[in-house]
This record gives sequence, structure tokens and C-alpha cells, in this order.
Amino acid sequence: MSQILTTTLTNQLAPGLLRSEVDERIAKIRPSSTPLDQISRMVGARKSDSMRVDYYSVNTKEGRSEVIRAIRGLIISAGTAFTLPVKDGAIFSETETVLIPALAIPDGNNKGQALVGYISSVDGNDLSVLPVNLDESCTELTVENLAVGADVIRMGRAARELDVQTAQYVALPKKAYNYCQIFKSQIEESIYQRLSDKEVGWNFTDQEEVAIMDMRLGMEKSFLFGSRARIKVGTTDDEVLFTGGIWNQTRQSYSYNTAEAFSHDDLIELSRKAFSGRSGSTRKVLLAGSGLIEVISKAYAGTPAIFSEKKNVWGIDFYLVTTKFGTLYIHHSEVFDLCGKENCGMVIDPDYITKYVHVPFSADRISFRKQGVRNTEGVVLTEASCIVLRHPDSHLRIEAE
Repeated sequence: MSQILTTTLTNQLAPGLLRSEVDERIAKIRPSSTPLDQISRMVGARKSDSMRVDYYSVNTKEGRSEVIRAIRGLIISAGTAFTLPVKDGAIFSETETVLIPALAIPDGNNKGQALVGYISSVDGNDLSVLPVNLDESCTELTVENLAVGADVIRMGRAARELDVQTAQYVALPKKAYNYCQIFKSQIEESIYQRLSDKEVGWNFTDQEEVAIMDMRLGMEKSFLFGSRARIKVGTTDDEVLFTGGIWNQTRQSYSYNTAEAFSHDDLIELSRKAFSGRSGSTRKVLLAGSGLIEVISKAYAGTPAIFSEKKNVWGIDFYLVTTKFGTLYIHHSEVFDLCGKENCGMVIDPDYITKYVHVPFSADRISFRKQGVRNTEGVVLTEASCIVLRHPDSHLRIEAE
């Protein structure tokens, strides 16, 4: 028996194919007020089968470590290995070379060069290092004082001609988790209100739009500054899950003093911190409170052309600041002001944020009149989701002192 294609049948056979009007319009409703939520929707989300999201975050290996025990009176000889104690021996491996800027060769063909060493073995945090650039013209180097904190920089591997294999590159991802929070909003309208004439053309869809504005603003605050938790409510075993915001998911931070003028040099320093030392894009988004926007604007008061370039991406207007390190897409986020962080901001890398969705945004229409509850029609808006940082150190908190 043939069947007529109806919306009911379509929803049964292909759930999600038909989207509600609210769901289609959500990304168009005040996108500039909720930039993080907007970007996460536009770059795409991943389906989560659980309210708890387990994910792995990984960063590239650190490029440097530091000396953890002072070395005094050591004589380094060509062809003889010496022990170099470092803070994080796990980032080094055999056959890698290291650069020690604090040790300069005093004379010979390589005079003035920093000592380069070859790692012959690793024992915990102790590296066994063979000097590379001591030669017949300078066979010894006396270390008078290699202080604690001196840099030890990782460089490239060096293999022998007949070597086929080398030590494996290991960068273990760290497992983390977050909770999807159930965000809801409900709108009701009485039957008589629905049937009556509206002088200004106000209708139920307008109420939905206002409710979505408020709902998205609340979600934006949770996605930024929420605290991951699960608690029981009342005497039942029902739990409420709270999502953790991205503000505390990164270890990287930059601080500036509000009592001092924020200069052009400070912005360059901020860009250096945001773009260098970690894997990431050369295009990042700076979401900032009004206080931070003000100090940045004052830093460029004499060069207004800096902020003359404006670009609309993901439905949001950004002002671009380009430095030699990368391009910052700057946008004033009212959420920072609303959460008491008007002098703060956050640099996010859009390529390395992921939104997980357990329950996609939906609008369920309910007739309370048919249920015999009250003479109203209602819509319940629901989404269960969270946002995580896949490469936490590619993002940067900006804090005010």
C-alpha cells in the first residue's frame, strides 16, 4: 500500500531532515551578541551519544626546558658525554640535539657559538650529552656557573648513515571530559491573545525570537565561564549537569596593568604570546570586554587606519589588526561586561574549538489547551551541548591586574 509523504512520516523515517523555523533562523538572531556560540555553530558540531563528553586534547611538544640544578666547575671535553639535569626530561629523546645558549665557546673556530650537544641517552630528567661543536681548536669548555633556569632548547634529530630507525616521537594526548548542559526556554501565548489583532504586528514568532536571544546569551556565558559539575537536586536522584567554560580550559594567559597606558608595544607583545610557541592558526579571534576594547583603541588613537579594515565572518563583524605574528579578528563581546570581566578578553583559535551536541537545538510545540492544563499554546526550546578546546594552548586568556 502506497503512503502519502507527510511531515510526520518524514520525521519518522528521516529524523532531522525537516528542521523547525526556529532552528533555521537561530544563527541569524543577533550573532554579534553571542560570538562564541555563533562561531561554534557555523564551523560545525559533533554528535555526542552521551551527556558526558570524553575527548583528547594534545599540544605539540615543548620546544625548550631549563636546567634544574646549577652546574659549577665542570669541564666539558670533546668526545666525552656530560650530564645535563633538566626540568622536563620527557620532552627529550635519544639522537636529538640540544642548544644551550648560556654556554658560549670561548675561542677556536666556533668562538662565540652556543654549545650544541647530542643526546646519547635519557635517564629521567638527566640527559647524557655529547658536545658537538668543540673541535681540535677548542677541545675543552669550562662551565663556571650554569645557573638554574638556563634554557635547554630542543633541536633536530641526528641519525647515522646506516640507521634505519630512531626513537619514536611521542606526544601523548591528555584525556579530558565535559558535560553537555541542557539549555531550555519556554514561551506561551493564550488562545485569545493569539486571535486578537496586534497593533504593532507582534506575534508568536516574535516572542520565540526574543526568547532565543535570551537563551543564546545565557548559553554564551556558560560556554565561556561555566563550571563543570553535576549535582543532585532535592530529595530525588535526578542530577543536573553543568558545562565547563573554555576560560579555564587553557593554561596560557596574558596579563596587563590597567593602571598603566596600554601601548602599541603591548599589543605586539600580546600578539606574540597568542601566536608563537604553540601550534595554531595565523588567524585568531579576540573576544574582548569594553574595557579591553577601549585600551586597545587608545593605543591606536594616532593611527585610526589600523581599525579601518572590517570583515564579516560567520555573520559577525570583526575589526582586523595585523601584526607580523598573525591577524587578530577583534570583536566586542558584551558577555565579558555582563560577567564582570570588562577589562578581560580571550583569544580563541576557531580551527581548534569543537562543539558537542547531545540534543540538537529543537522547538517542540505543545498545546496546553488540549492537555487540559490551561488555555495556551506553547513552544519549548531545547539544546544539550558543550564546547571544548582541542588544542588548549593555542588559545589565550587576557586578564587585567
